Amino acid sequence: MDRAAVETRVFGVLRWVVIAGLVGVTLFPFLYMLLLSLRPIEEVLQNPGQLWVGPAEWTVSTYREVLTPAGSGGQGFLRFLGNSAMVSIAATALTLLVSIPGAYAVSRLRFVGRRQVHFLFLAVYLFPSILLAIPLFVLFTRLGLRGSLAGLTIVYIAQTVPVSIYMLRNYLSTIPVSLEEAAAVDGYSRLQTIRKVILPLAAPAVMANALYVFMIAWNEFLFALLFLVEDRNDWTVSLGLAQLSGGIEVSKTVLMAGSVVLTLPIVVLFFAAERLLTEGLTAGADKG
Repeated sequence: MDRAAVETRVFGVLRWVVIAGLVGVTLFPFLYMLLLSLRPIEEVLQNPGQLWVGPAEWTVSTYREVLTPAGSGGQGFLRFLGNSAMVSIAATALTLLVSIPGAYAVSRLRFVGRRQVHFLFLAVYLFPSILLAIPLFVLFTRLGLRGSLAGLTIVYIAQTVPVSIYMLRNYLSTIPVSLEEAAAVDGYSRLQTIRKVILPLAAPAVMANALYVFMIAWNEFLFALLFLVEDRNDWTVSLGLAQLSGGIEVSKTVLMAGSVVLTLPIVVLFFAAERLLTEGLTAGADKG
C-alpha cells in the first residue's frame, strides 16, 4: 500500500478511538452517579470501589426518598422539580419574547451607535453575580418580590436577555435581506415578516438559545438561594440538592439520586432539542 492509503486507514482507526475515548470520559461520571444512586448504602459502605453491580442488587428506595414530600418523610424533590420547571419555562419564553425582536432590531434597523450597541449587552457579564446580589436583594425586598418565584424569574430574564440578543443578532445577520424585501413586496408587515420568514429560518438559533436559557435557569443556585431560602415550598431543585449535600444524616446514595433527578431533564431536553436543531438547519433557502 502507498503512503496515502496507510494514512487513511490509520487516521480512520484513530478517529474512532478518539470518539470512543471522548464518549467514555463524558458518560462515565453520569453512569457512575446513576449506578451509585441505585445501590443500597450498606453495599456501598462494604465495597465503595465497585463500579458495577447487577440489576438484582439495584434499589429505588433512594429515588422514593428523594421524590416523597417532606411531610411524609422524604426530601420533597417532586415539588422542587415543579418549581424549577415553572421558573425555567417562564424565563425561557419571556426571554425569547424580548430577545427575538431586540436582536432583529439590532441586526436590521439603522440607528446611531448600531455597530456598538450589541457589545453593551455583554457589559452585564463584566460584573460577577455576587456583586449584583446585594443591590438586587434590597431592590426586590422593597418591591415585595423577594421570596417569590415571579421575582426569581425576573432576575433570570434580566440575566439572560443581553446574551440572548447578542447570540441571535449574529445569526439573524446571516439571513439574506432579499427574503424580507420579497415579503414586503407580498404585503407583509414587519411583524409578519419576523413571524413567517425570519423565525422559520432562525429556528436553529432560537432552539439553541432556548436551551441555553433553560439550562441557566434550571441550574442557577446563587439567586435562588438569595430569594427563596426563607420558604422551603418555593425552593428550586438546585436548592434541594444543596440541602442534600450539606445534610449530615443524608446518605451519599440519596445525594446521587438527587443529582440524577437534577441532571436527567437537561439530558432529555438536549437530545430532543438536538433533533430539532438538525431539522432546523435545512429549513428555508434564498431562491433566485
